Amino acid sequence: MSEATLAIITGAAHRLGRAFALALARRGHAVLVHYHSGARDAEQTADEIRSVGVPAFTKRADLREATQIEELYKFVDTLPHPLQVLVNSAALMTRADARSLTVRAWDEAFDLNLRAAFLCAQQAAARMREGGLIVNVTDVAAQKAWHAYPAYTVSKAALESLTKVLARAYAPAIRVNAIAPGLVLRSDIVSSEQWDRLIERLPLQRPADTAEIAAALDFLATNQYVTGQTIVVDGGYSLI
Repeated sequence: MSEATLAIITGAAHRLGRAFALALARRGHAVLVHYHSGARDAEQTADEIRSVGVPAFTKRADLREATQIEELYKFVDTLPHPLQVLVNSAALMTRADARSLTVRAWDEAFDLNLRAAFLCAQQAAARMREGGLIVNVTDVAAQKAWHAYPAYTVSKAALESLTKVLARAYAPAIRVNAIAPGLVLRSDIVSSEQWDRLIERLPLQRPADTAEIAAALDFLATNQYVTGQTIVVDGGYSLI
């Protein structure tokens, strides 16, 4: 299927990244599953993508390192599919308030959540010969003051700003948008009790299904007249 266009999803081995990868596979894209440490999960995701009937590839890279981003895209150049979609889904969420957060933790969050998204977009745009779509995965936290996650919150807010900047820079050939999920999958740094309390506060009183977040990507892939926007899919979290 050399005629299939390529979609790159960073952090695609599990969680939302996996859902985005599968959604794009169902749209007929060949998929590059990027991962950092979950090699087995990445291969399982790739196998599921292949079961849809499209090619899948896996590639490890620590996106906090600019040189490894360059190596990732050198690998892209070896693939027989023209690049059309990039989804910047990889992220780091460290729990530490403003009093205890270290310089290293701050830098690691910004290196992955913001700088990597910029560098990946820059590399991708140079390869999108026939135009394309870049989607940054932000968070409803970008509009909140989550005091226990300052580096995560601020980096995601900056990513939404970057989305607008890149949308202007790469128009008209390349559209750049963002998806801001709310509560979807509980992470290990949030207890089940804390999670339940958060869910109870939501107007819709339930977490999102990953397919509901991936549906926002389907919309952005389909509607060719949307750029520079953040699609919020949060069950009403932004209302409280």
